[in-house]
Amino acid sequence: MAKRDLAGVHGCEARHLAEQGAGFAWSPPLARGVVTHKAIELTLHWRGEPVPGDLVDEAIARLAATEASLADWLATADDGDLAELRAGAVERVTAFSECFPPLRTRWYPVTEARLRAELLGGRVVLAGKVDLSLGRAEGTTAGKVLIDLKSGGFAPAHLDDLRFYALIETLRLGTPPRKLASYYLDAAHVHPEDVTEGLLEAAARRVVAGAARLVELRADPASARRRPGPPCRWCPLLATCDDGRRHLGALGDDLGDELVDDLVP
Repeated sequence: MAKRDLAGVHGCEARHLAEQGAGFAWSPPLARGVVTHKAIELTLHWRGEPVPGDLVDEAIARLAATEASLADWLATADDGDLAELRAGAVERVTAFSECFPPLRTRWYPVTEARLRAELLGGRVVLAGKVDLSLGRAEGTTAGKVLIDLKSGGFAPAHLDDLRFYALIETLRLGTPPRKLASYYLDAAHVHPEDVTEGLLEAAARRVVAGAARLVELRADPASARRRPGPPCRWCPLLATCDDGRRHLGALGDDLGDELVDDLVP
């Protein structure tokens, strides 16, 4: 179970099932995040001045050689998509280098840190990938900070994602992280949160409830509930979803009409 599964089942269940059915497909925005994180990772040991454009080009080259599915997309993407990918990644790497303190090796920095906890003999697996972790636990003394890098503005789901990571870290090590933080590149703003027992208990309850509901939906997809919200703008069901269209209309969101016009002849 990943953060995407939990966010989907605790949000609009109908959208979650629709996106699962559509399957995964690379796009410039999705590839941009992977390239950005790889470029930031390269800054740790880059010789000379770390120029964002050079870091992004090197990140793309390395990913094309090591990440099979992304390599296939990079090989077939048109010039426009590749230009969009590079421009977006350079923008974010530049923002990071301008506003975030230089990463020092004594902080034990790890980018794209993979987390995994197996429960019930491996029948339930919680997995995630943190954009950046700093520090480390010293025995039972918490010392690690988990950081997600975000473009755009704050959303409550960002807190849920990091709390989920904190729970996995606690289960795998027996020691929780010390602090969580969302770092907003556009605003150069950090939103920190201390890890407490109550936070971990809430995260565990959310995982249990989400897992139970995912099992129910697998047995009975027709029971999926619709919960309109801002993500309706990008939902593949928008053209036929009265709830989502009413929600966007109530917000005075002309974008909803524009999207439906594009989707419905």
